[in-house]
Amino acid sequence: MKQMRILCAILVFSLASTSCESYFDVKLDDQPNIEDIFSTTNGTKKYLAHIYSYIPMEEEIVGSEGWVVPRSDEAQYSFFQWVNYLQIKTGSYSSGTVNGTGGDLVTADAAYYNFWRKNYVAINQCSTFLKYVDLNKGESPDKIKAMKAEARFLRAFYYFCLFRQFGPVYIWGDQMPDETIMGSTIDRMTVDQNIDFIVGELDAIKNDLPLRMSDIGEPEASFVGRVTRGAALALKARVLLFAASPLYNGCDLYVGKMKNMRGEFLFPQTKDDSKWEAAAQAAWDVIDLGMYSLCEDNTQTDPFKKGVASYQKIMFDNWNSETIWGWWFRTTKGYEYFGPTGGQIGPAMPPNALETLGVRGGYGGIAPSLKLIDTYPMWETGRYPVTGYQGQNDLSKPIVDPQSGYQATGFTENYKQPADADWAPAFKAHNSCVGRDPRFYACLVPNGFYWPNKTFPNRFTCYDNAECTSRYSATSDANRLGYTWRRLLKPDYSLNDEYDMYKAIKYVYPAFRLAEVYLNYAEACNEKPQRDETAALLYLNKVRNRVGLKDIEEAYPEIKGNKELLRWCIQKERMVEFGLEAKRHYDACRWMIAKDEYPGTPWTLHLTATNYEDSYQRVNNELRISPYVFQDKDYLYPIGAAQLAEMTNMTQNYGF
Repeated sequence: MKQMRILCAILVFSLASTSCESYFDVKLDDQPNIEDIFSTTNGTKKYLAHIYSYIPMEEEIVGSEGWVVPRSDEAQYSFFQWVNYLQIKTGSYSSGTVNGTGGDLVTADAAYYNFWRKNYVAINQCSTFLKYVDLNKGESPDKIKAMKAEARFLRAFYYFCLFRQFGPVYIWGDQMPDETIMGSTIDRMTVDQNIDFIVGELDAIKNDLPLRMSDIGEPEASFVGRVTRGAALALKARVLLFAASPLYNGCDLYVGKMKNMRGEFLFPQTKDDSKWEAAAQAAWDVIDLGMYSLCEDNTQTDPFKKGVASYQKIMFDNWNSETIWGWWFRTTKGYEYFGPTGGQIGPAMPPNALETLGVRGGYGGIAPSLKLIDTYPMWETGRYPVTGYQGQNDLSKPIVDPQSGYQATGFTENYKQPADADWAPAFKAHNSCVGRDPRFYACLVPNGFYWPNKTFPNRFTCYDNAECTSRYSATSDANRLGYTWRRLLKPDYSLNDEYDMYKAIKYVYPAFRLAEVYLNYAEACNEKPQRDETAALLYLNKVRNRVGLKDIEEAYPEIKGNKELLRWCIQKERMVEFGLEAKRHYDACRWMIAKDEYPGTPWTLHLTATNYEDSYQRVNNELRISPYVFQDKDYLYPIGAAQLAEMTNMTQNYGF
C-alpha cells in the first residue's frame, strides 16, 4: 500500500520562467496528457501529492521559509558570513536584491527570501487539479469531494503564505489564471478582499473535509498529513487573527498610502475592532470540535519533570493529540541532511562540542537569542522575569521584575540539573539559568550544563579555553552565543555516529497545534469590544498549566481588569511556547512591535573569556555582525523586481 505522505510522489513539471503567463502555464514534458493523468486513481493521487509539495519549509530555519526564525528576535546566527541572512537582518536589501540559492522557484525571483513565484505556481497547480479531478471515475464521490476540498484548502493556504510575507496580493479566485492577460492590467487587491477570499474558501469546504481520513474510507496510518476539517478551521482562525491585528487593521503607517491602480487603498484606513470578534469565534470553532488535546506525559510523578516531558511530546510524538495539521520534515534538507552541501537544521543547532565526545559534531550555527532566554517564566512564581532593557535593547542591563525571583547575576554552587540528567553531578550554575520554566530545560542547554546524554557525561561549556567542549573560535564552526538548542534530541538519544545524530531524526513539523488555537482565542477575547477576560485567562492558563506553571492571575494578581498587562503576558507566552516554530516574526510584525524589539547590536555571552565565571558576562562586540535594523518598511517584504518588470502597474510595498 502506498503511503500518501507529503512529497511521497511528485510529478516532474517543466515550468518556464520567462514571462508572466509562465506562472500559470503547466507543460507536462514526457508525461501523459493531463486527461490521462486524471483518468486514473493513481495519477489523480500523484497530482494531489504534488500540490502538497509546495508547502513552505518553515522548519528549515537556516533558509527557505524558515528564515523568519533568525529574522526575529528569538534566535541568533553565529556565522557572520551568511550573507543572505545578514542582508535582511541589517536592512541592506531591496526589491532587486540578488544572492544565494534556494531552488529554481526561488532564484528565479532574485532574492533568497522571495517566495512570490513559488506560491503562485502552487496556486495554479491547485486550480489545475480542481479543473480536471472530475475526470477520475474510479474514486467514490465522497473521496473526490474531499480531494477537491484539499486542493481548495491548499490554494487558500498558499494565498495566505503570500499575504503574511507581502501583504495583500492579486487573487485569481476560482477561475484558472488567464495566460493571455497583459501584465500591466494586474494589481493587488485589498487586505479585506484577500481575507474575504481565503475565509470564503475555507467556509465553503470545511464540511467537505473529513474530521478523520477514515471517515471517507482512507486508512489513517497511510494518509497522515492530509488536510482535515480541523486544519481548515485552524487556518481560518489564524487568518482572522492576522486580519484583526494592528498591522492589518487601520494602522497609522498605511493611512493615506498604497493605492492600487483601481484607486483602492490596499490597507484598511480605519480600525475595526469587530474583527476580533470574528477571530475569537473562529478559534472557538476549532476548540469546539473537541478532537484535540494538549500533549501531556503521565509517566512522570514530579510536576516539574512532567512539564518538561509533556512539552517534549509535541515534537517527539509524531501525529500526536495536539497536532491539527503538520508535515514530515523533509528528507533531503530538514533535520536529516548533513553533507558537503549541508548546513541544514540538523547539524546547524548542536555545537561542535560533540566531536570531543567521539561523535560527529554540529556547526553551532544557530542558537536561541538572549532575548528568548530572558523570556522564559520562573517556575516558582510563574512571572516573566525581564520586563525590558535599559537603553535600546541593551541586553546587558535587563530590567528585572523583583517579584519574579529571578537573579541576573551570580552563581549557585552545587546545582543539580533539574531535567533529563539525574545522573549528572552537581555543578556551579549561573543564577539566570536556575529555577526557570520547564520549557527552558526541554529546549536548551546553557553554558555549563550537562548535555542530556549519560553515555557522554560532559558539560557543554563555551569560552576560550582548551578544557571547553565547545571552545570559542572566531573563524571555524563554534557556538558563539553561549546556549544551544536541544529540542530535536530526545534525552539519552544515541550519539554514536552521524546517522544517529542527523539522518535518523524524523519528526512531524506541527504547522497548526492546539496551543496556538488556545492562545489565538485568549488574545482575541482580550481584544474584542465585548472583552471576555475570563475566557482569555482560562485559555492562557491551559497552555501554562500544561508545563506546570501556576495560573496567570495567581502569578500576577494585578492582571484582573488590566487589558494591557494581559496582552503583554499573552505575547510573552507565545514567544516561549512557539520558540523555533516560525511564528515569532509574524507575531512581532502583526502586533507592530518589531521596530522596538529587533534593532540593536547582537548580544552574546562573553565567550572570548578564558574562564567559566567570566564567560557569563553579556557583550555586544564579539559577534562580527553589523547592528540589526528594522524600519517601518520592514513589516512587509518588497515585491521583487522580477515581478514588477512583468506587472508594471503593481503597487509596491511602503518604503521600497
